[in-house]
Formats: sequence, structure tokens, C-alpha cells
Amino acid sequence: MSDALALLAYDSVATGLSALDALVKEAPVTVLEANLVEPGRFLILFVGGVAEAEASHRVATERHSEALLSEIFLPMVHPALIAGLGGEEDRSPPDTLGVVEGTTVAHTLVAADRALKDAAVRLVGIRVAVGLGGRAFFVVQGEQHDVEASVAAGSAVLEAAGTLHRTEVIARPHAEMVPWLLRTAPFKLGDQ
Repeated sequence: MSDALALLAYDSVATGLSALDALVKEAPVTVLEANLVEPGRFLILFVGGVAEAEASHRVATERHSEALLSEIFLPMVHPALIAGLGGEEDRSPPDTLGVVEGTTVAHTLVAADRALKDAAVRLVGIRVAVGLGGRAFFVVQGEQHDVEASVAAGSAVLEAAGTLHRTEVIARPHAEMVPWLLRTAPFKLGDQ
């Protein structure tokens, strides 16, 4: 069971790989992603028990602080956020959608956690990927008043950090728009 989520973003691939080696040697954690993201950052995202994830997070931040651009450690993270980062999506027909986009991955993850905890919504999905220019976004669904509360909670986190890009609340989304949510890559055709 994963109780904590951690993210480390480095300004160097070499340092990021060294930090990855250090953190997996420190404690039994599960790496969700370790890869290059725009603009030229090496991002490591991992989960684990609170004590294990905290130990791995600490060793990686202490040993490689000179190249660390951003980091988060979220103990007691909402389980839907971890599932969403693992690729799970809720494609049930929505009443209302809320989209929150941040300019940094770290702050957007914190915002998603807060948005899920503060309102009765479901996470449709989250994107932290190449093609977003270093940004990230998440989509929630539920009754309109709950979605509005969730978007407000996530926005407050991003505004406080100065990293809010945009938000939208889409009431009664058209059925032809819904399949376009959370596309994996722009203009991807088949299994290219």
C-alpha cells in the first residue's frame, strides 16, 4: 500500500539518474516515472509507505541538492492521485468536469491532492507528460457544486505558489467532447 507520494525534479539527467539510484537503494519504494520532461528537467516520481518514501526523498534531496529544481513529499496522499498517475482513468459519463492546469508538475500534484480531498469528486485523470512544456493538469468530475469547490481548492494551492495557469468548469459536457479528454499525445495515430 502506498501512503506517500514524492517528486524530485533535477536540472540534469546525470544527476537525476544518480539520485534515482540513491533513492531506490535507500528504501523499498515504487518508481512511477523517471524521465526527461520539458524544459530539460529530469523528473522522478515515486510512492511508498510514509517512512520509506520519506527516507528515499531525504537521501535524494540531500545528496543532490545542487541540481534540485523542485520537490514535493505528500504523506497520506489521496489514493485516487496515485491511481491516476499510474494511468487509471474514470471515463464514466460526467455531470460536470473541472480542469486545473498548473505551470509546474510539483505544485499541480499538490493541487490535485487538495482538490480530491476537499470535495466529493472523482479524478478523471492527470497528465504529467512530454508536450506540456513543463506544465501538468488534472480533470475531476462530479456534481457541479462539488466540481466548483474542487477546482477552487486546487486553484488556491496553485495561486499561493504563483503557478496557476488556467482552470475551466464544464457543465454537462457534450458526449462528442468527452473522448478527447486526456489524450496521450497530440495527433497520435494508432500505435506509432
